Amino acid sequence: MRDMTLQARLSRRGFLGTAAAAALLPAQAMAQASTALAGSTANGSGSMLPVAAPATPDLSGLPGVAAMGKGSGKPLVFGHRGASALRPEHTLASYARAIADGADYIEPDLVSTRDGVLVARHDAFVNETTDVATRPEFASRKTRKTIDGETHEGWFVDDFTLAELKTLRAIERLPQLRPGSAAYNGMFQIATFEEIIDFVAAEAAARGRLIGIVPELKSSTYFSSVGLPLEDRFLAILAAHDYTRRNPVEIQSFEVSNLKYMRGKLGQRANLRLMQLVVNEPVRPMDVAKAGGTLTYQQMCTPAGLRDIAAYADVVAPPTRAIIPLNKDGTLGQPTALVEDAHRAGLRVEPWTFRPENYFLAADFRSNGGPAARHEAGSIAEMQRYIATGIDGFFTDDPALGRAAIGS
Repeated sequence: MRDMTLQARLSRRGFLGTAAAAALLPAQAMAQASTALAGSTANGSGSMLPVAAPATPDLSGLPGVAAMGKGSGKPLVFGHRGASALRPEHTLASYARAIADGADYIEPDLVSTRDGVLVARHDAFVNETTDVATRPEFASRKTRKTIDGETHEGWFVDDFTLAELKTLRAIERLPQLRPGSAAYNGMFQIATFEEIIDFVAAEAAARGRLIGIVPELKSSTYFSSVGLPLEDRFLAILAAHDYTRRNPVEIQSFEVSNLKYMRGKLGQRANLRLMQLVVNEPVRPMDVAKAGGTLTYQQMCTPAGLRDIAAYADVVAPPTRAIIPLNKDGTLGQPTALVEDAHRAGLRVEPWTFRPENYFLAADFRSNGGPAARHEAGSIAEMQRYIATGIDGFFTDDPALGRAAIGS
């Protein structure tokens, strides 16, 4: 196969179409970080800002609330973009439903506005998840860009200020498959990362249980190339919020260098894990490709590659079908050695993404309905097949079904 960089079909978004605690930073240091951050946003230099690696005592927990996962022995349930089978993705409504349905973690994918604010969208292209195409005041912003090997024509988050994005409203990405979610179109704004942290902290305090956050840094190489690097903005936000200093956070990326940078800045923290996203394909991460490297995701999924990941990350997150592939007839096959190999390397395994509609289920778990039909029993049974392989957590668009699959 010819050499490739990351294609749309290899992102979690692309798979939809193919159906297949740290100590508090001293006040002076925080002030310096904030000043430096403001300067970077203003001058668009794209340089990494100095963020001190804090000390690492275990401060996780809330008053009167036990730390997450102590002795449970069960896989963690990650609400993929919230409860995105039921509400428009990456909205507070989607996160609220995921939390109400028992998600251990909720996932904000993070991208940057033109003025350097981190907001939750699955990628920089916002046509499919907002009503921007209906807004005549933004018609002139329509353009064409190639990001992570995928070319789109439309509107992009980094061409809007936060104030402009806040005038848009979220819509369902897959209305034909999820008409119930589409009924909520137009009700919700785009949320910033800081708004999401505050929301999760409030929910955790109200419900008396910890709720983790599993943010993904999206398209780091692209955003750095346009003068909007994500990493130091992200680190400054983590440091500024008591909740993320103390409570569970797993940082994801399909790239490698940004995770290594995070490990260098954050060190080992009791409330923190780093998650390397992979696909089992001979495709290079975007940062590797830009640097002229040869490392592919397929190589990263070998025993030697997994040992290399374990040097800087705690988790490997492959697509579900890399753990149990499909047979030619679309039914589930036999498990690969990936879970065993990753555990042997010292990594947790937390695959993505389980979805309850027939369109996404393996053939032996579908109902007799059409592609958009929800088959809850089939989705639960499919997840249980994967849980039996020994995975440590999993992403699902419907966290209530994930909870049912693990029996709690």
